[in-house]
Amino acid sequence: MSQNPSNETRRQLLEEAKAIAVVGLSNKPDRTSYMVAQAMQNAGYRIIPVNPVIAGETVLGEKAVASLQELDEQVDIVNVFRKSEDILPVAQDALKMKHKPKVFWMQQGIANEEAASLVRAEGIEVVQDLCIKVDHALLRVGK
Repeated sequence: MSQNPSNETRRQLLEEAKAIAVVGLSNKPDRTSYMVAQAMQNAGYRIIPVNPVIAGETVLGEKAVASLQELDEQVDIVNVFRKSEDILPVAQDALKMKHKPKVFWMQQGIANEEAASLVRAEGIEVVQDLCIKVDHALLRVGK
């Protein structure tokens, strides 16, 4: 697996970010995606749910959209909760966004080298197999 950005780079990316699109965000509070998104929201980030199953519903006070391409606003981080084998279409979607994200972040347990190479080739930072919530705490972002 290719190297993730350094701790310092990841800290800087998290400190500069304001909005996070969470692909695969569940509307069920007992799901990891919900808990992580809620923690990031509580840390001051705007969370945008991206999930075709719950599009139009409100999750964590934000309206869910079906795909990344539907987003008009700038999103700094695309945080992905999907199986590794389902990442490539999400990466392709991210590259079609009106405003490209600075970071394509695959959650802990998720890695896809093909998707990572595709996104990285467009100048977007890639993080694989790391939990954004854990990184936020360990790297002492905003402290």
